[in-house]
Amino acid sequence: MNRLQTQLHRLYLSRSNRGDQQDLVRFMVLELAKPAEWEQLSKVWRGVQSDLELPAPGIAVSGVDGFQLWFSLEQPIAADHARSFVQSLCSRYLPDIAPNRLRLTPVAATGTMLPAQVAPTVPALQPRTGYWSAFVTADLAPIFADTPWVESAPSDDGQAGVLSHLASISAPAFDTACERLGLAQVRVEASEALPLRSESTALVDAAVTSPEQPGTVQEQLSRSARELSPRQFLLQVMNDDQVALGLRIEAAKALLPYFAEQGAWK
Repeated sequence: MNRLQTQLHRLYLSRSNRGDQQDLVRFMVLELAKPAEWEQLSKVWRGVQSDLELPAPGIAVSGVDGFQLWFSLEQPIAADHARSFVQSLCSRYLPDIAPNRLRLTPVAATGTMLPAQVAPTVPALQPRTGYWSAFVTADLAPIFADTPWVESAPSDDGQAGVLSHLASISAPAFDTACERLGLAQVRVEASEALPLRSESTALVDAAVTSPEQPGTVQEQLSRSARELSPRQFLLQVMNDDQVALGLRIEAAKALLPYFAEQGAWK
């Protein structure tokens, strides 16, 4: 595991590989897009620190059209409570922003998609634009207002350096913030939870929503996401010549740890 992977696991991913608590999440994402406006989103970034006394959330450019704030939690909570928290932040700090410009994670549960299957992978190449998403520092965020992306792959060490300064929200601090926002205290205690976003679920969403995919392929990928294990699904994406090349490359990259453990790839 390299420095970037270590920081991503520390902040946003589960400490367990078990998949028996899929309704719990360890992070939340608030994205403002179409257009990206750091001046507006910075109200949330500053407000959660000054008003709610929480650690500064991570800042990311989406690689397409938005800015994102990433909130890390020390302890996993119920997905519906996490969404209520992010919605409350929007109501408090972004009351005049049109709802269609806000993308919140986790999303409301549906009959076919888990709340966890929505957040984008950062950093990552965005097939729609050919640009990269990336974590950025607050002092550099304003320069990405017109171009919320980086043109080439950000270095792993640079991204790890940005994340190394971030801290997770402790359970007591989160409860206090919820009280100040007027939310009921419904935190779910748990020692294990699925990561909010794995590379495999990132590929599911990108493939299903990509305009490059015909309807029949979208349906097949969506069905596969529900029926196959993550490794099986990644193998299917990597070997499917109907899937966009960028997604197949991302699938191959996501499979590297599986094969490395078995000594198959050197």
